[in-house]
Amino acid sequence: MISSGPVTGRRVLALALPMTLANVTTPLLGFVGAAVIGRLGDAALLGAVALGAVIFDAIFWSFGSLRMATAGLTAQAVGAGDRREIDRTLARALAAGALAGLGLVALQGPIAAGAFALSGASPAVTAGLATYFHIRIFAAPFTLANYAVLGSVLGRGRTDLGLVLQVAINLTNIALTLGLVLGAGLGLAGAALATLLAEAAGTGLGLILLARLGSHPFRVPFAAVRDPASLRRMLSVNADVIVRTLALVAAIAIFSALGARSGDAVLAANAVLWNLFLIGGFFLDGFATAAETLCGQAVGARDEAGFRRAVGLSLRWCLGFGLAVSLVSLVFGPAFIDTVTTSPEVRETARGALFLAALASFVAAAPFAFDGVYIGATWTRAMRNLMLAALLADGIALAAVQALGLGNTGLWLSFLGFLAARGIGQILAYPGLVRQTFGGAVPAEGGAPEWLSADSSRSSR
Repeated sequence: MISSGPVTGRRVLALALPMTLANVTTPLLGFVGAAVIGRLGDAALLGAVALGAVIFDAIFWSFGSLRMATAGLTAQAVGAGDRREIDRTLARALAAGALAGLGLVALQGPIAAGAFALSGASPAVTAGLATYFHIRIFAAPFTLANYAVLGSVLGRGRTDLGLVLQVAINLTNIALTLGLVLGAGLGLAGAALATLLAEAAGTGLGLILLARLGSHPFRVPFAAVRDPASLRRMLSVNADVIVRTLALVAAIAIFSALGARSGDAVLAANAVLWNLFLIGGFFLDGFATAAETLCGQAVGARDEAGFRRAVGLSLRWCLGFGLAVSLVSLVFGPAFIDTVTTSPEVRETARGALFLAALASFVAAAPFAFDGVYIGATWTRAMRNLMLAALLADGIALAAVQALGLGNTGLWLSFLGFLAARGIGQILAYPGLVRQTFGGAVPAEGGAPEWLSADSSRSSR
């Protein structure tokens, strides 16, 4: 079944809110996991599971492009009414996820060695981490398959099923963690096994739901899966999103590292404020997902009016929620800070940067919305180049605020500048990309205008 329809404010909300709820369940999983391991009474075990979560988040976040690319390409196939291409896109994504996942399993030795060395953890934590890592790594093929399934579901506009999948995986993980860690007494091995089994169950459930929608990716002929032009397009979009994601991670890492160099109080205060920003990100990400679906479907249908309406509605809703989150953060931020930390020094430092941290949700609204637009339209090369330009601007801003001695205020000002640079760049590039997409000169796979891209080649669709 192909899910498409008119672009309305109600439809934007219907697409966005389920994914917002799905995002909210993820921190609950981390909290339960930490609480269960914490009841074992060994600080090294708790440190190991926390560090393991960070390592796997970093690994799998690098493959988040699989979900985004699948969603954008699927949405375009939905808009074009091409049922065969929907299944072909899913089959290619599942194949790519399986190969990447098996590659991670095969390379677990060197990956673990590098991650453990970078962590600098104590021998006790490293021993527990090794147990956790070498079991959970076998979940990689299923985790990446779930990215492909989720992308296919979202591209069809079925964020309700995306919510079902995310909640089912997380609740299964929680139940298995409780049973295997506390019930069976398996400790860290039980926590890792719980995640492995939950991800595998999620893949099974996802494929069942897709079959009920009429999708049969395993019936797609191998020749169609390995079609060179289609594979090049998928790999190009994925590569662009990976570079974009790494640039984003670099900006966040630099922000964290400079905060750490400013002292423990600044580091802790920024960690508190960062969590406040992430809560707002749950809402903004839902509207980015809505933009992916609606814009991708409009591109596939060659519906410029519908595309522009989807962009306008997604942007307005995102800005509205971003402003609301910023205001709520300002009002309740002091109470949030006092709840998270009892240190007077950390509280004072966090309050000093609260206004800028709260403002970040509103400034991030446009980049979030346009990320969804660019992914849905597969303007990923432009998105990549604009992110790299914003990272360069961030580096210049950081050098300036450091030279001026603005301290933590300067760090947050530079981060706001980074977000603003992304949004402004996306807004400026938008008119030219629309003209190319709907005016006959369609960008190549994940393409951009010549002045944004090192590759000026063009192809028509």
